[in-house]
Amino acid sequence: MSSSASAPHLEAADGGPARFGTDAWARPGGGGGRSKVLENGAILEKGGVGFSAVWGAMSEAAARQLHMPDPHFYATGVSLVLHPRSPRVPIIHMNVRYFEAGNGEAWFGGGIDLTPIYVDEAQAQRFHQRLKAVCDRHNPAYYPRFTRWADDYFYLPHRQETRGVGGIFFDRLTVGPDGTAEELFQLIKDVAELFAPFYTELMAENHALPFGPAEEAWQTIRRARYAEFNLAFDRGTRFGLETGGRTESILMSLPPRTGWSYQPNPPAAGTPEATTQAWLRKGVDWLAHV
Repeated sequence: MSSSASAPHLEAADGGPARFGTDAWARPGGGGGRSKVLENGAILEKGGVGFSAVWGAMSEAAARQLHMPDPHFYATGVSLVLHPRSPRVPIIHMNVRYFEAGNGEAWFGGGIDLTPIYVDEAQAQRFHQRLKAVCDRHNPAYYPRFTRWADDYFYLPHRQETRGVGGIFFDRLTVGPDGTAEELFQLIKDVAELFAPFYTELMAENHALPFGPAEEAWQTIRRARYAEFNLAFDRGTRFGLETGGRTESILMSLPPRTGWSYQPNPPAAGTPEATTQAWLRKGVDWLAHV
């Protein structure tokens, strides 16, 4: 899956006149990429699709933090983050990547997760069913392992809540111990190719559902949580900033509008917001629900 291939699919699903603009960039230390961003669409308030292939040497501190035995690296990947206008349409993120360390070790990583403003249990279950089907084509142990990994990764410890309804996440699937390069690359492609068909279904199903000021206020809170995770905990953000990546491209995953109020009141019992908050926990077996 390439950044160029995904953009027309998403433009068609958005249905408005907005188009992804292409911003090619070069990294002074080696390599570069393309950032494609759509803003003010009919359904998508902001969508980012990024491709990068960068190389060079990171700082000793960054190498230690990322458990790199050698600071030299080559890294390439595709990332997508979509922030819909309506609080009825979930935020979604996907990233697939390949990394070579200076000592010759090579590995793949990636993940896809769904962040509904309002959790729809049936849609969350469908999402996990699709993920399990992809994983099972490669190894039946992958889905249970990767979904637990996603719960641990997409987690805000200071809030004691997950970012959304999870998904899958994996890192350092190493060429050799974990499979051949061809086998691991096929897994990456299958994960990537799940993204657009599934998400455009949700866009079509949810974008016309009604909402008002109360739902938009809850969206602001949930978007703020999303930004907190990306800025404080996301490894890709940290890696990009610490290796001299392009700041605008790294931070294009942030929501277009959000805000923080001091000590917002927790959602009242029995409200849709309280129901969503209750789902934001580790260990939910989505395949057993609904």
